[in-house]
Amino acid sequence: MKSMQLKLRWAIMACVLAQLPLHSRDSSAQQGPTSTPVRTVLALTSLPSVVDVPLFLKLSKVELAADKSANYFGPVGFIYVLSGSLTASGNGSPQALHKDDGHLAGAGKMHSFATGSEPAVFLHFVLARAAELEQAAARDPAVVTELYRMSRPISHLKRGPYEFTLTRVKFPPRMRPNPPHYRSGAALYYVLSGSGQFLADGKQERKETGMPHFEPFGWVHQWGNSGDTPLELLQANISEEGVPAVIMGHPPATSRQ
Repeated sequence: MKSMQLKLRWAIMACVLAQLPLHSRDSSAQQGPTSTPVRTVLALTSLPSVVDVPLFLKLSKVELAADKSANYFGPVGFIYVLSGSLTASGNGSPQALHKDDGHLAGAGKMHSFATGSEPAVFLHFVLARAAELEQAAARDPAVVTELYRMSRPISHLKRGPYEFTLTRVKFPPRMRPNPPHYRSGAALYYVLSGSGQFLADGKQERKETGMPHFEPFGWVHQWGNSGDTPLELLQANISEEGVPAVIMGHPPATSRQ
């Protein structure tokens, strides 16, 4: 009996599919499904307070030649290796970092980054006060290129603990735009590979490899990937502890004030 019911269900489904317009089925197959991105947390830390002074996010690309070392002392941040390898010191025992590895650079500590026989290129995300932004970078002999700096402080921060995370996000090829959503805090992105579409405010922008991108609190948007290769994003995200970093739908009108 169960076997007959199962066969009947499949037959009904086949009939429904057969009656769909051919161009609709082909279009869905070409565009691919709307799916959930794969998120990998690479490094994180807790911030007991974020409202003592206004805070800003900054992103730099750092190049370090072979057999060299550079120091960093400043506000909290994250390191992400784009190419080559590094030995990082400052959080305890020295740590070997390779391509696609993330690393926490804690505040108020002397950090050292050393290369071996090959040069290395890495990203440096920083969460800092306005007065710290100029000095928040690795020192000579590192070559530092600033990619993005907030002109206004992060808005809508509340009292209480926050989480600061470095996360890699991967969207599959041919993915239709995901559902509208917004950030409960803020995030500074870097497009690691591929290209994709960012939709917000009735407009669509193409985001290419190597581009920075900032999302403030409450900005309703969508991401899509119409390409044939994955779209990979790197994000430094700040969000209230215990509150989802990404919230589906639209924020309440009162929270946007």
